[in-house]
Amino acid sequence: MGGGFTVLVTDHPWTSVAAEREVLARVGAEMRFADAGEAELATLSRDADAILTCFAQVGPEIVEAAERLRVIGRYGIGVDNIAVDAATEHGILVTNVPVYCRDEVTDHALAMILAFARQLVTFDRGIRSGDWSLGQLAHPIRRLRGLTLGIVGLGQIGLALAPKAQALGLKVVAHDANRSSVPEEVDVELVSLHELARRADFVSLHVPLDDGTRHLVDEAFLREMKETAFLVNTARGGVVDQQALVAALREGRIAGAALDVFMPERIPAGDPLLALPNVIATPHVAYYSEESLVDLGRLAAANVAAVLAGERPAAVVNPEVLSLDRWRSLRETGA
Repeated sequence: MGGGFTVLVTDHPWTSVAAEREVLARVGAEMRFADAGEAELATLSRDADAILTCFAQVGPEIVEAAERLRVIGRYGIGVDNIAVDAATEHGILVTNVPVYCRDEVTDHALAMILAFARQLVTFDRGIRSGDWSLGQLAHPIRRLRGLTLGIVGLGQIGLALAPKAQALGLKVVAHDANRSSVPEEVDVELVSLHELARRADFVSLHVPLDDGTRHLVDEAFLREMKETAFLVNTARGGVVDQQALVAALREGRIAGAALDVFMPERIPAGDPLLALPNVIATPHVAYYSEESLVDLGRLAAANVAAVLAGERPAAVVNPEVLSLDRWRSLRETGA
């Protein structure tokens, strides 16, 4: 097995990288850290055998500058911050961690649903300002049991959310453009996107951001939702047309929205969305727990280490690269 590899870490919004360091050391790889500035990344990537990235943009310029690069590993599930097409063109594998943070994201989405169902934020704001008018503060509160949750996207997280919601008595319908059936153990009714919008009391989004899902929740979708329904987004900000959402919330066409992600990622404090009383906002933290970060570092690094060792990683975003001569050569020589 070879060694002396350099792994460029673009960003890591947590303190310890001990798990990654330990995994990468097994294949003789050292970590090098950079700020997220694209110019610096393009320079540093020239000597990198691998890149590990969380939120930083790894664009075509960085891919093209990285002559030694074998793999770009994503700390997480979505890869919309990585130029996957450019990486594929240059024979570079892109990896992710699709099994990561299922418990955390589903718990967060469910917490948002419960917060709206019981109007916790409205009551909290009310009593802090001295208003104890109880039910008069909030929309009419309905019993959760018997209401309908619509899950958009039945990947690892969408499938994990369904039984948690059903344990609370929610009926679950779902839409996934890539599925015509669900596993036998999952009791979910598959419906069209339009039917889901019409039937759901809560809509929870769990799709990646790509050309097919950008602004999936648009003005037409929002107009089909019930006036009493709530939207929950723990996926990607770009899945929702944010201007259309602001209009729908202002006009009372839907009851509220709980958002962990935005477009742009960090919307300014004065954004009209944040001024609306029927919005719950959290700062892209649905993935977070102390346990999930350890898992993420270890699994993301394991993908990179596998590629450097000439082995197939656990999760490949662009598997077509595996059939290229470059990959065959790396596998045969053990890197």
